[in-house]
Amino acid sequence: MTEPRLASNVLVGALLRRVDSQGGFGAVLAKGDPMSGAVTVILAEKGRKLRILERLLHPDGRYEWEDVLPQAAENEEEVEKFLARRRKFDPDMWVLELDIASAERFAAEMKLIG
Repeated sequence: MTEPRLASNVLVGALLRRVDSQGGFGAVLAKGDPMSGAVTVILAEKGRKLRILERLLHPDGRYEWEDVLPQAAENEEEVEKFLARRRKFDPDMWVLELDIASAERFAAEMKLIG
């Protein structure tokens, strides 16, 4: 059974507020479809990109955050190429950059909310 889907713009707003409330900074790099656009997050700590996560739908109907660019997040050129390919394939995709202290803890919390 598929879970009800949270509108993408609501999820984006919640992530930005959460980062702000923890003293971090969040920016929308690309605005997607407000209802059903995929959401990709560049997670950084003190300006250093650590991970790129995307909220993906699994066959069983659950949504989960998954790492989509392992080991290459710090390589700016690789990040740009990856995002360009993804946006070409999915122009309705949201791209956020979230810079927050304890980025790994924040990523773990994101994975809990799905």
